[in-house]
Amino acid sequence: MKMNDSNEKILNVIAQAIFDKKGSNILALDVRDVSTLTDYFVIAEGTVDRHVTSIASTILDAVKPLGLTPLHVEGKDGEWVIIDFGDILIHLFVPELREKYALESLFGKARIVDLVIDSSRKIPG
Repeated sequence: MKMNDSNEKILNVIAQAIFDKKGSNILALDVRDVSTLTDYFVIAEGTVDRHVTSIASTILDAVKPLGLTPLHVEGKDGEWVIIDFGDILIHLFVPELREKYALESLFGKARIVDLVIDSSRKIPG
């Protein structure tokens, strides 16, 4: 199934926000053929709980200009934050929890989305 341009742009904005905040192991999965929960999963890591919540905040700021507001945010103070945009579900973990729950292994038949991240961008601050 082909991804529409709008979702592709949103996924890239999310991935760039994670990268800019020094998040790691960024993965986007197209789960439309294997799940009815959402269309795309974005999974990434922060080093500690404060880093994870900071990444979540950065994502929310990055998608505001696109007119996106989450349907729900869960775990704002924890080691696992979930941001639900309906078509896109973001899971941010500390490394230990990502390894423990291994969400990507639950969707082995999902297609990995090629993300475009500008690693040469200068981040203010």
